[in-house]
Amino acid sequence: MDNIYLLMLVALTILAVLDIVVGVSNDAINFLNSAIGSKALPVKTIMIVASLGIFVGAVYSSGLMEVARKGIFIPSQFNFEEIMVIFMAVMITDILLLDFFNTLGLPTSTTVSIVFNLFGAAIVMSLIKISASDSQTIADLGQYINTKKAIEIITGIFLSVFIAFSVGALVQWISRLIFTFQYEKKIKNFGALFGGVALTAILYFIFMKGLKGTPYYKDMKGFIEGNEIVIIIGGFVLFTLISFLFQKITKKSILLVVIAVGTFGLALAFSGNDLVNFIGVPMAAYHSYEAWSGSGIDPALFSMEVLDKKMPAQPFLLFIAGGIMVVTLWFSKKAKTVAETEISLSRQGEGREKFEPNMLSRGIVKATSWLSGGVSMIIPVKTQAKINASFHKPNDAITAEQHPDAPAFDMIRASVNLMVAGVLISIATAMKLPLSTTYVTFMVAMGASLADRAWGRESAVYRVAGVLNVIGGWFFTAFAALIAAGTVAFLIHWNKEVMIPILLLLTAILLVRNYLAHKKKSNSSIDPKSLKKHESSTVQGIITESADNISNVVSRTNKIYTDVLKGLAKEDTKTLKKSKKGVEKLDQEIEELRDNVFYFIKNLDETSVRGSNFYITILAYLTDVAQSLEFISKKSYKHINNEHKKLRYNQIKDLQEVDDSLTSLLTEIEEIFNSRKFDRISYVLSRKEETLGLLSTKIHAQIKRTRNEESSPKNTTLYFNILLETKDLVTGIMNLMDEYYSSYKKE
Repeated sequence: MDNIYLLMLVALTILAVLDIVVGVSNDAINFLNSAIGSKALPVKTIMIVASLGIFVGAVYSSGLMEVARKGIFIPSQFNFEEIMVIFMAVMITDILLLDFFNTLGLPTSTTVSIVFNLFGAAIVMSLIKISASDSQTIADLGQYINTKKAIEIITGIFLSVFIAFSVGALVQWISRLIFTFQYEKKIKNFGALFGGVALTAILYFIFMKGLKGTPYYKDMKGFIEGNEIVIIIGGFVLFTLISFLFQKITKKSILLVVIAVGTFGLALAFSGNDLVNFIGVPMAAYHSYEAWSGSGIDPALFSMEVLDKKMPAQPFLLFIAGGIMVVTLWFSKKAKTVAETEISLSRQGEGREKFEPNMLSRGIVKATSWLSGGVSMIIPVKTQAKINASFHKPNDAITAEQHPDAPAFDMIRASVNLMVAGVLISIATAMKLPLSTTYVTFMVAMGASLADRAWGRESAVYRVAGVLNVIGGWFFTAFAALIAAGTVAFLIHWNKEVMIPILLLLTAILLVRNYLAHKKKSNSSIDPKSLKKHESSTVQGIITESADNISNVVSRTNKIYTDVLKGLAKEDTKTLKKSKKGVEKLDQEIEELRDNVFYFIKNLDETSVRGSNFYITILAYLTDVAQSLEFISKKSYKHINNEHKKLRYNQIKDLQEVDDSLTSLLTEIEEIFNSRKFDRISYVLSRKEETLGLLSTKIHAQIKRTRNEESSPKNTTLYFNILLETKDLVTGIMNLMDEYYSSYKKE
């Protein structure tokens, strides 16, 4: 079936578009995180600047397309049939792997992904060829694979992680030492010099990294090569003068220009160089098909020596690819999720941490603290005091500015992130070292965060755990790509006509599934029914805002409690599991409110400090309610999930009576808080003894049943647990009502 290769080429074209989408979604953090994190510029401006960089870089790209053709394997050792199998396996695996990381919100390297996909598919295809040969053994694998390139890439990974982190930390430490956190004052005096250094570094990076390898570079090669020092010095003088004039004329900080130009430069370099990661393989497949289709030779006999030759650029295809990248940047929600991971790890202030600490992160933090203590004993006290003064924030009182919507870090750090990443990548390019823009930008950002003392004792274990998770993800990318691409290549080679449609269908299903899962997760994070943090700074405002949260908790408690009892009666594990997750979500939201207490109290008006006591007490009672619900839901789910005996009819009947009474009470409370008719709370409080009395009656009845007729210890234990915890639940709700009513009457 000769046209199977044409269909494969069409499939590869579609996969190339999908690969651009998932690739840009992940690599967007390389050029967006510094500008977005510092909020130096409006988001639209940042996106426009990045879009221009991407588009220009894509149109100028083509030089690195050679990597997909001959950088990993030796083309002359493979025939057309085998090459197409390799390319198809690579693209399918690459899309699924990158989309997996995007869904998790973790940045990974598209360079490492595509390279190790090529390695995996090529190695398996080589082993298939070797196994079919009578004269070759596995020792001959080096005839097919470019092993030197593999060693260079692995070495580059280790070096880039260590060097980028160290240099980023050092430059940020020096920058902060000079400019301090009150940089607005010093930037007026030294801003021109800083702008000169930063802009020179960034623009040199654009030429050396962004344009090197493109067909346009040869026109500038004679001017650039050999004159690097002159270009750098001349650029420094020119940009220092421009920076000085900019600040004098506009009265604005030159840091705005540095961040804008740096974002453009990184976007250009990413697009110009990393585009090969997305369309290099399909373009190589197109050139292979073009060479074979007119030859009339059997695909299993047509040698792919043609890929050893330099292929012409395809400006029209590059133009289309650039357009797709720009559209993806604007509309991809997953790009925003990945960017949030790096920004949250580098945030200057405290906030909700995305990662949980682990044994390794705790060990690293403890070791670092011990080392820091040792260094402090060596450095003179006066010197330490002088250094600490530079890192002293002008306003230690936590204000509303540390709201999650506030800048994650200032413009000094954003400028350092962009400048250092640019310089390191340009140096590595000049030395012809393989480097990932993801590794460099991420580790520079993390090093700068550490040096800027963003990782304090309150957050260090969480941030270090996050960095370890991301780094671990990079190495997992390499391993997973190697194994998965090899497996897919084997399956396709086994039966192309059957396996290609199956694998493409599986790819489509997984992409849609991941998209829906991410969409659902994104929607849940902005759930209008979730608890809201208080923004008011007055007692009256706090009391009013608390009404919404109380109504929310009461409504959800009512539904969860009823669902748990229904699930118990019907032995429905699905309903019980859903209720258990609902309780976990409620508890998590209440915990977030508790975590925000510090900032809440700091932001209160001097005349409204009394509101903090009300707020803390309300949170305590909400916590009691959530804990009672959690206990009931977990015990009920465990009982049914372990296939214990069903509750007896009398027990179910009694619990239904309790549920009816509680539903009536909670519905009344919800209506009171929704309608703001707080005077009716007194009526609710009057029902306390009635409700608790009902529970006591049911407990007493069960004691009698246990003595006379009950035969299941598990049932008895569960039933008593539910009734006793329901008493605690009712007590917590009544305490909540009493506290709210008392504060309402005082106002």
